[in-house]
Amino acid sequence: MLTAVAIAVDGLGFAAWLFLSSVGLTLIYGVMRILNIAHGGFYALGAYSSAWAIGLYTQTGSTIALTYLIIPLAALAVGVIAGLLIERGILRFMYGRDEVLMVLVTYAIFLILEDVTKLIWGTGSMVAYQPAYFLGTIEIFGIPYTIYKLCLVGLAIVVGAVLWWGLNRTRIGKLLLVVIEDREISRALGINVTLFFTVTFVIGVTLGALGGAVTAPQISVVPGIGAEIIVMAFAVIVIGGMGSIGGAIIGAIFVGFARALSVHLYPPAELFSIYLVMAVVLAFKPYGLFSLAEGRKI
Repeated sequence: MLTAVAIAVDGLGFAAWLFLSSVGLTLIYGVMRILNIAHGGFYALGAYSSAWAIGLYTQTGSTIALTYLIIPLAALAVGVIAGLLIERGILRFMYGRDEVLMVLVTYAIFLILEDVTKLIWGTGSMVAYQPAYFLGTIEIFGIPYTIYKLCLVGLAIVVGAVLWWGLNRTRIGKLLLVVIEDREISRALGINVTLFFTVTFVIGVTLGALGGAVTAPQISVVPGIGAEIIVMAFAVIVIGGMGSIGGAIIGAIFVGFARALSVHLYPPAELFSIYLVMAVVLAFKPYGLFSLAEGRKI
């Protein structure tokens, strides 16, 4: 019984973290058809920015409660600054090019961002444990669990709900769906496709940075964390269907619980379990569970 509870709680927590870390990747692909390998670099920037800002703030001796505001602000700063610089400075010149070229370009951006983090914050580790430590733990059926991780579950639900509402219940969201369906028709209708691309990329980068920012209080932030997350985020969106927000939710749940099962029942298979789930899903649904329909042009 206790093992089942531990698997359920850990699986839910890991799924929430995976969703927060990967939803920006699927959003950018869904709108812009760019497989953004640089997503891992934005995740790392968010983690470093959050840890650095929390470290500076806590040195002042002020209340820890305000660190929970620093986390999203750090992600927003990364999204606006890095997102605008890269989209306006590099990617806008690549629109309409071959998808393989876009992958190579974003991979090059990822390598640059890896070096940027080292130049700014060095190669040592950074620790910002205060937000997670301040909330303490709670017992679930006798098993202690970090309250901070439970808060991430709530945050993932809020982010998912806001994205769904924005895409399906607002005028801008419906215009965005038109852009996703056909860029040429959208331009003919007078929709500013370039502006939608810029805003989408900034939001996607902000979400990627948010995944790193909320992770910083739970880990030691070190060089290379961006490479780790891009692999798992890619597995999530491939399972759910690239470009689908709902698919990202389902993919995160699948991967989260597969990982929790392996950790508690057979730890050596922790990493293998993620790719096993992906292989099984793709064997029956080659484009993922909720892949977006591709329009056929004549």
